[in-house]
Formats: sequence, C-alpha cells, structure tokens
Amino acid sequence: MISGSPFREFLYSAKRNFNFCAGAFIILTVIIVACFAPYIAPHNFEDAFRQDRFQPPSSNYLFGTDDFGRDMLSRVIYGSRITLQIALLGTAIQLFLGVTIGLLSGYFGGFVDKILMFFADLTWCIPGMILALAVVTLLGKGLHNTIIAISLVNWTQYARIVRAKTLSIKSQAFIETGIAFGEKAPAIMFRYILPNIVPALIVMISLQLPSTVMSTTALSFLGLGSQPPSPDWGLALSNGMRYINRAPWLSIFPGLALVYTVYGFNMLGEGLRDLLDPRMKSQ
Repeated sequence: MISGSPFREFLYSAKRNFNFCAGAFIILTVIIVACFAPYIAPHNFEDAFRQDRFQPPSSNYLFGTDDFGRDMLSRVIYGSRITLQIALLGTAIQLFLGVTIGLLSGYFGGFVDKILMFFADLTWCIPGMILALAVVTLLGKGLHNTIIAISLVNWTQYARIVRAKTLSIKSQAFIETGIAFGEKAPAIMFRYILPNIVPALIVMISLQLPSTVMSTTALSFLGLGSQPPSPDWGLALSNGMRYINRAPWLSIFPGLALVYTVYGFNMLGEGLRDLLDPRMKSQ
C-alpha cells in the first residue's frame, strides 16, 4: 500500500495503467505539435507552390502536396490546432450547459427537474447529426458555429450524469450541515456538491472528446464546418476524396492524424475511468 497524498497515489497507479500512459503520450504529442506548429511545419499551411501540384510523398514533401501545391505535412501539423480548439471549446460549452442544468435539476427536483429533463430528453431523442445539421443551417457555416451545434446536441449526457450524482449527494449529512449553517442554494451546489462530481466529470470529458472531434470533423467533411483555406482535417479529407485515385495521400495523412488523435483520447478516457472509478474497470 502506498502512503502519501492522494495525488501521489494517483500518479503511482497511473504509471501502472497502460491505457492512461499510452493515451497521455499520444495527446501530449498532439499538444506539442499544435503549440510549436510554426517551428515544426516546413511551410505555412497557405503557402502554395503551383509548379509542385500533386507531388507524391518524397524527401521534399514528406506528405506530398495538394491540388494547389500546398505542403500536406504543414497542413496536417497546423490542423492539429483546429482539432484541439474543437476539443477545448466544445467541452467548455457542453460542461457549462450540462453541469448547470444537471445541478439545478438534481438539487431542486420537482417542477424544475421535470421541465429541465423534458428538454434534455427532447434533445436526446433526436438523432444527433440531424439536430446538429439543423443548428448549423440556422447559424450558418463555419468552425465556431459547428462547435456550438455539436455542443448543443451533446450537453445532455453531462446533465444526466450531474443530475444523478446530485440526487445521491444532496441527502448526505454534510449537505444538511451546510444548509443548517445558512448556506444558500448556489453555494451548496457549487461549493459542496460540484467538487464531489469532478472525478465523474473528468472521466465523462475524456470519453466524450472523441465524439465531439469526430462529429465536428464530419460536419467539416460535409462542407458545413471549416471553410477553405483552413487546414482542418475534415475539410482535407473532403478535398482529398475528389482526387482519391490520382492523389490518395491527400486523404491518407489527414485521416491517419485524425485516427491517431481520436485513439489517444479514447485510450486516455479508458485509463482515467479505470483510475477514478475502479468499479468500472475495463476488462
């Protein structure tokens, strides 16, 4: 048994968890590439060399070039920034909506719970991609509008988890003590209940991130998300499909980058689930 702070115990367990270590390594490499993209990429993602259109992978262009003569390696590297932006902004919006609605619903119960859960169930029962397409149609094309659309679809899962946890926590003795000392409802929800839900939220975030990235990429693939000349991987896949027989590398390398990143988020999520909720350990 390891003695010491909970953080040290977590680190000790994390070192022995393959999923967590592998996922953390993959996501760390993506973060490093995104942060240092201007120093790693051979060219700017918009630089076009017309004389080198459709060049296959070579020593000059490791990932080849596209129909405008742009270096695909540089575009894939810069595209990692967009993927992380999707993950961070999408998660922030989903968390804000899901946590707020889940806390209000679980804490107050009754009529408030019925109304809020009605909207959650209504959102839940509509196919996610169809609802996202409808929201993008209303808001207009663009990366940020796409992120908002996906977030407005996926917040319900956070709300359900937070509501369930709130219902189980609010009847405990320390909550009743806080109420007896005159704590107001917002303080009870955000100072007493929310900190006890954080471990479940961390697991939920890591498991939901791949879905958020894939859904936003799918909308970009359909032409509703990022617009040219953005290096977005979904947009690159869409463009590459037009030349799949002539220049397959236009789709292969953005696709591999997407698979690598999503796989990293999945592995990290599995590892965090094992570490923070031992009852749900993957077999």
